[in-house]
Amino acid sequence: MIPAARLADLDWTDSACPVARTLDLVGDRWSLLIVRDAMDGARSFTDFQQRTGIARNILTDRLRRLVERGVLDRRTAPSGRRRVYALTDAGRDLFTVIVAMRQWGERHAFAPDEAHSVLVDESGLPLAPLRATDSRGAPAGIDTTAVRRASQSPPPPAEAGP
Repeated sequence: MIPAARLADLDWTDSACPVARTLDLVGDRWSLLIVRDAMDGARSFTDFQQRTGIARNILTDRLRRLVERGVLDRRTAPSGRRRVYALTDAGRDLFTVIVAMRQWGERHAFAPDEAHSVLVDESGLPLAPLRATDSRGAPAGIDTTAVRRASQSPPPPAEAGP
């Protein structure tokens, strides 16, 4: 989590919207590709630069921002000669976001017969499609959900289970 003092210093696009705040923190193309590559084992500046092809000055800026925003942690490599980056808990929490983007891209950004990379589980099988569910585990969609604004009354208490 980003320290509260740092959160207070950020200029939010829409301070009450979690989606807008997330985009303010990690929403540019390069930041998300850096997070994707960190999830795939990239650790060093060189790893990220080679995988993304990003210009060095932009990569330096994005790595700095991701560290400042609590998504990556910068450490000294065991050799002591260079810095390496690792996902923080907040960075690891972006896994489902990256999977959702990947699955959306597989459905909408490729021709039906066009080859693309596939995210697989430990057995080598593709992940099941992500599906949003409600508090009872039933499928949820845009027709069965609503945004409750911060200024509205709080949600009713959750019902106790069986």
